[in-house]
Amino acid sequence: MTTADSVVNATLTQHKVAGIEWLPQRMRSHGSLAWAILSGRRGTLWLLLFVLVTVMLGTLVWLAGRYEASQVQEKLERDAGDAVQDIRTALTRNLQQMQALQNESATGVNWIAESTQLLRDRRELLRLEWRDSAVNVMWNVSSPYQPRLFSRVTRAQLQSDVVQTCSLARRASSPIYSVSYFLPQEEGSGQEVMDLCLPLVTSGRITGYLVASYSLPNMLSDLVGPQLARGQEVSFTETDGTRLAMHGAARRGSRIFTTQQLLNLPGNTLVLRMDSRRTGPDLFPNVLTALVTVLSIALMSVVVMLGRDMRRRMLAERNLADALAFRKAMEDSLITGLQARDMQGHIRYVNPAFCEMVGYSSEELLDNQADSEAAPHGPPSSPYWPPEKVDEIRLGITQRQSSKAKLRDGVETVFVRKDGRRLPVLMFVAPLINALGEQTGWMSAFVDLTEQRRIEEMSRASQERLQATARLATVGEMASLLSHELNQPLAAISSYASGSLNMLEQSTSALGADLRIAMTRIAEQAERAGKVIKSVHNFVRRREGQREQVDPSALFEAVMPLVNLQASKLEVKVQIRVGQALPQVWCDRTMLEQVLLNLVRNGMQAMALVDVALRQLSLEVERAGESVLFSVTDCGVGITAEVAQQLFEPFFTTKLEGMGLGLSLCRTVVEQHGGILEFERRSPQGTIFRFSLPLR
Repeated sequence: MTTADSVVNATLTQHKVAGIEWLPQRMRSHGSLAWAILSGRRGTLWLLLFVLVTVMLGTLVWLAGRYEASQVQEKLERDAGDAVQDIRTALTRNLQQMQALQNESATGVNWIAESTQLLRDRRELLRLEWRDSAVNVMWNVSSPYQPRLFSRVTRAQLQSDVVQTCSLARRASSPIYSVSYFLPQEEGSGQEVMDLCLPLVTSGRITGYLVASYSLPNMLSDLVGPQLARGQEVSFTETDGTRLAMHGAARRGSRIFTTQQLLNLPGNTLVLRMDSRRTGPDLFPNVLTALVTVLSIALMSVVVMLGRDMRRRMLAERNLADALAFRKAMEDSLITGLQARDMQGHIRYVNPAFCEMVGYSSEELLDNQADSEAAPHGPPSSPYWPPEKVDEIRLGITQRQSSKAKLRDGVETVFVRKDGRRLPVLMFVAPLINALGEQTGWMSAFVDLTEQRRIEEMSRASQERLQATARLATVGEMASLLSHELNQPLAAISSYASGSLNMLEQSTSALGADLRIAMTRIAEQAERAGKVIKSVHNFVRRREGQREQVDPSALFEAVMPLVNLQASKLEVKVQIRVGQALPQVWCDRTMLEQVLLNLVRNGMQAMALVDVALRQLSLEVERAGESVLFSVTDCGVGITAEVAQQLFEPFFTTKLEGMGLGLSLCRTVVEQHGGILEFERRSPQGTIFRFSLPLR
């Protein structure tokens, strides 16, 4: 069995362990259909591979030929550049020697001798002339190699061209080259000639001219290096391509390589052209192309041999992809958070449900674990662990991993979301086993208990409300019973008070007068108690009270006797502030008096622990827009934030002997009148209770 077969068989085994054999039959049939489509395209892919390799080989051969041609062209361009540089250097050297003739030759004899020697050394020079300032020839010397140069065309016939060139040199005060011209010879041949006019300056004044005639063919043969002209054709051309002079002969070949370089001279511009003939590149121009060809053939052979193994590998990969897609779909559809840790405790995988649970993305969780180090006695901490419970959670995970507890035995803990909100979770931990039966880490499952806690809290609140409702119903029944039972003693008290008043009418003593006042008060309070009991009875039975137009100040006057009695007992100073021209309010007078009395008593009792000098209670009534605002202000210890949240709930009280119904009933009475009962903290201490009554 080959190595590839072993790998494929191992892969198939892992797939079976992973659960491929229990994939739904419909999914397997769909996978077979996809594999059939891929198999039908396999022949096309092989053909495409063969075409690509063939195109690659052809491209390599073509690129190799192009590379060789580019090397030949680059060498030719370098040779042309060197030739232009050689010509420019030689012309500069000749110009310097001509200037030396003027300085060293004081007489015509010396000048002729020096010029003759210069013409012997420089074959490209055909003639040297010394002319005066009027451009007339004074002395001339011809090259010994071509003594009869101007036999067919005399020098006088070219006088106008020389005069024009010297005029340009005079204006420029520098040497000027003329445009080349054709000079015929006696044998029927001829050559291109170019003149140079050099102004002769003495004491800053032009005293004459030195005219030198150059042979363009001789310039190519003598000034261009022999190694450059060997095997190549060098020529001077005009800018339009007309060939003026040529030297050398290109070798035979099927391809011509040409390059051109400009020779810029003062007054004239020549184009140096260099041609080279080469044969085309061979089929394998270099070793690299042959090596790539051999490797390509070997590659195709290896691909053909691995075709069978590749087919089996593709089958295994298809099955693996189906299994992974199926598992991924299941994990993404779970509402339970999944987390995988390695043996060192680092997080290696989280599913989307877990990311949504803690508010962190998978990249953030994995990057955080990659940068953290494991603790000595447990896994590294995670960003969603509460800071105060890091050690506790780490210890719990360690104990859970080391114990033999079943997977269903969960542990409750608390996580902190990214936004800071905390959520209770139920954690399950189990070993993570790979296809070979080896443990590679731990798999944890997390269930969000937030909804369960919310339902439990709602159930508890519902139970409390049911209990409160039952107690209220009991209180209502007791209130109805008490109101019925108290009516008879109150009626008796009122009758006895009336009888006592009738008997005291005949008494004229001072004691009798005081007793009449006391009996009058007893009768009034008994009547008032009867009204309160009747109002409570109506309130419990949901009956409308008897409302009337009442002056706000009259409400204070009705409760002041009881307020003053309570204030003198608790040593509290009471202040009353009544606004000017207050409108009357439509209300149940008895119920509102009970609201004021209850608020006043609460304020006095709140100042029980305050210094006597600071015990002061303020009652105030004023108009606020379309309502009348009543205020009761004390200087007590105030109301804490925890108490403020439950202040108006039934049966909630901070007093040992209280029932917790006073403020709840007060708010209900005020709201039945269309008003609002609220409170606020008073600075530096104390509490202000306010309730409003609409005018209509």
